[in-house]
Amino acid sequence: MSCEVRGARVAGASREPDREAAALLRHRYLIQFEEDTLRERPLWIREIIEFAGTFVLVVVAAGSGVINHFTGDTPVTRAAAVIAPGAVVMAMIYAWGPLSGLHINPAVTFGFAFRRVFPLRWVVPYWVAQLAGALAGAWFLQLVFGHVSSGGTYPIAAPGGEWRSLVMETVLTFVLVSIILNTATGSRSIGHNAAIAVGGTVALLGLFASPISGASMNPARSLAPDIIGADYAGWWIYVAGPVIGAFLAVIVINLVRGLPVRAERQAAEGGDLPES
Repeated sequence: MSCEVRGARVAGASREPDREAAALLRHRYLIQFEEDTLRERPLWIREIIEFAGTFVLVVVAAGSGVINHFTGDTPVTRAAAVIAPGAVVMAMIYAWGPLSGLHINPAVTFGFAFRRVFPLRWVVPYWVAQLAGALAGAWFLQLVFGHVSSGGTYPIAAPGGEWRSLVMETVLTFVLVSIILNTATGSRSIGHNAAIAVGGTVALLGLFASPISGASMNPARSLAPDIIGADYAGWWIYVAGPVIGAFLAVIVINLVRGLPVRAERQAAEGGDLPES
């Protein structure tokens, strides 16, 4: 056997432990990443994320109308105005989804709780954080640009506009919550599946439905500019529609997928992983 062949075999054998060590390191990293992603978070961290996420959503979603009014023109087109919230939701799911689930929507929290994959004791704290974040976002727009009501969502100004807007908000929220429930991990929107699906759904639904109702699908997003701007036209539509839509989405998912199993509830609450 030549020296070259023996040398090649020795070199190959010496590289095997390095490959095994690298594979073991990658495996440990992935396990650690999964545990860190899915592990339980204290409620106060969740509330901070829900507050911040809803603040950002309202600033972006309501900001287009406010900025258009402020400039006296329409630099932000309708397409941009509905795509921007979807894009920011997508980005925030990637960044903050593992921390709180990034509901940033009282209707979504209601849907997870009704599905019984989210602790009931956390529902009210989530709602409080979401509404507070939405109000802070609306107040920020009012302070910087004024006339925050321009960023509100209102029923279409046409005969029968209120009931048509109610039906539209119900249908849109049904679609959105169905997508969220079927892509989330337990009660959390995590990873590219949830981010792309949910963010894309927000944008696509807004592209065709925003002229009818504003395509809010979110009571906090709609109520905050109304409260800060003291303009309550059609406010009830943006509470009733999302709640009804979320309720119907859970009924349908329970029919087609059955009630959540114990493991799914544990994953939703983080009980299957150490809190470390």
